[in-house]
Amino acid sequence: MEDNLRKPTFRKEGGRIAQLLMVLLMLGVAPTAFAGEVNAGDTAWMLTATALVLFMTIPGLSLFYAGMVRAKNVLSVLMQCFAITCLVTVIWILWGYSIAFGGEGEYWGGLSKVFLAGVGVDSVSGTIPESVFITFQMTFAIITPALIVGAFVDRMKYSALLIFIGLWVTFVYAPITHWVWGDGGWLGAKGILDFAGGTVVHINAGIAGLVTAIVLGRRKGYPTTPMAPHNLPLSVIGASMLWVGWFGFNDGSELAADGTAGMAMLVTQAATACAALGWMVTEWIVHKKASVLGIITGAVAGLVAITPASGSVGPMGAMAIGVSAGVICFFASTTLKRAMGYDDALDVFGVHCVGGIVGAMLTGVFCAETLGGAGFGVESGGMGSQLFVQLQGVLATLIFTSIATFIILKIIDLTIGLRVSEEEEVTGLDLTQHNETGYNL
Repeated sequence: MEDNLRKPTFRKEGGRIAQLLMVLLMLGVAPTAFAGEVNAGDTAWMLTATALVLFMTIPGLSLFYAGMVRAKNVLSVLMQCFAITCLVTVIWILWGYSIAFGGEGEYWGGLSKVFLAGVGVDSVSGTIPESVFITFQMTFAIITPALIVGAFVDRMKYSALLIFIGLWVTFVYAPITHWVWGDGGWLGAKGILDFAGGTVVHINAGIAGLVTAIVLGRRKGYPTTPMAPHNLPLSVIGASMLWVGWFGFNDGSELAADGTAGMAMLVTQAATACAALGWMVTEWIVHKKASVLGIITGAVAGLVAITPASGSVGPMGAMAIGVSAGVICFFASTTLKRAMGYDDALDVFGVHCVGGIVGAMLTGVFCAETLGGAGFGVESGGMGSQLFVQLQGVLATLIFTSIATFIILKIIDLTIGLRVSEEEEVTGLDLTQHNETGYNL
């Protein structure tokens, strides 16, 4: 701040500007920082946003998932989310950040920043320290594979999980991050709108979850054996933490404390509320009851769907996106799931992949200024052109992630094996994988 507040030298004809700046300085208001110059306000906000996104995984997502599994597997889910947080942190520092943001290639960032080479106290990214940007992006890299956990609860070996997550973050998450957000990334160059990770995070994790659930196979007894959530209050608490933390996720993606971040906050709140109500009403009509599990799942679907759009749509567009996500994700997680017969235990595909697709495509519709778009607009090529770019991003992510995830899983299965034994599954992963239990069974 001290450097920003140095008194400038003005020519006589610039006296009025000088006087205005002096008044601002006397009031303690600093001029806006230029690119390459750290801004204290932006930095303070990004420190907060980074903590909020980490809060989404531990404890938010952890509790959301833990409450929905059976009591004999609650600790295993908490352990998986916590271990993923630790493992991905190390991978991101050693090579993940470099692959995602280290260079200007079309498909990956290279290895120039392996071990964070060249990153120091004075390194700057935009108007914030690069160290803050690295940590903020690290929290995204943490929650994305943690989301996948919900698809395969109750049945994956802990050792296989750790290897899978390490390979997946390296060969799937980091490259797709570069495609969309990295300098020179091919989807970013095409003009894809993915403000906070509809493609990078949610479609990516959602389709990986579906592939993993299919490769592992159904849980023993599914779908005839009742597998009701053991502690829904935990899930409500977790969902509430996700909702609050998501403001760091979406608003923080502006990387500045400005009007776009403010609008991202408003549209995130609007879309989430509308999605929760949309899911609740749909469930009420179909099943004659409105459930707690339904309304919190609908809220998460709304958070997912507004993620790619949060920097480029207005409140009315956000509400439309929210309602659409609540209704469509309800049917994806119920009707479609039953029809296809896959065992995606906690509906990672139905909520995150389908919700991400809804959000990605409707971003191309509601970003238009004529429809109240708050950010980019689509004046250059028209709505049809933007929708085509959005579709390219969706399809590229679905295809690449499906194939890469399948290959990684098969390699692990052929070496150490993916799935626990039938006896271990019946006993529960808490005892068989960790020799602990969180409940008296």
